This record gives sequence, structure tokens and C-alpha cells, in this order.
Amino acid sequence: MTSAKVFIVEDDEILTKVIEWRLDKLGYTVCGSAATGVEAIALITEKKPDIVLLDIELKGHMDGIDVGEFLSSKSKIPFIYLTSHTENDIVKRAVNTKPKGYIKKPFSDNDLRIAIELAI
Repeated sequence: MTSAKVFIVEDDEILTKVIEWRLDKLGYTVCGSAATGVEAIALITEKKPDIVLLDIELKGHMDGIDVGEFLSSKSKIPFIYLTSHTENDIVKRAVNTKPKGYIKKPFSDNDLRIAIELAI
């Protein structure tokens, strides 16, 4: 178990709470969450998490891939996409941001744990 600080970017409030619960159960510390890309960038910059879990479809004009582009170009914080999207064009855009992982929803606690440990 690790105490890595994890930041969640997810626009579904209930899913955010479930992810927080799962991360806590796995021994991680949730240092914050955001539902929009703009909010995510501001809070990630402030909180400096060890890793970011990033949904692709977000509220607002920025999607998760836009946030991923910011993270890969402006910070060294690793990120993992958590998404239901597997369409080729979306995956191609996501891959170009150099994520440390891509987990398809729904996912297991073990999927989450392994991806986070590999990424950090």
C-alpha cells in the first residue's frame, strides 16, 4: 500500500465519490477533485498531486485530453485516463498526450491499483 496523493478529474459527482472511496480503501490519499478542465488545471497546480486520474468527457469547454495536454507539456505529474471511450480517434488523441495509463470504465480496484503503481 502507498500513501501517494491522487487528484481526480471527473464530472460525475457520484462516480467521484466512488473513486475516492476505492482509492482510500487501496491506501491512497485523495488530495482533491475537479469537474471541469479549467478547475482541474488550477487545483492540480495548487495541490501538486503525485498522480492524476482523468476522465476524458468533462463539463465545460475543455475535455480531459486538453487537461492531459497541459499536464504533459507544463508539468511532470503523471496521469491516467479513466474513461468509457475506446473510439479510435479519441484514443489516438489521448495517446498523443503521453498518459501513464488508459483504464476503461468500469474498472476493478485491482486495475486501478496496478495502473497507479506502474505510473508512479
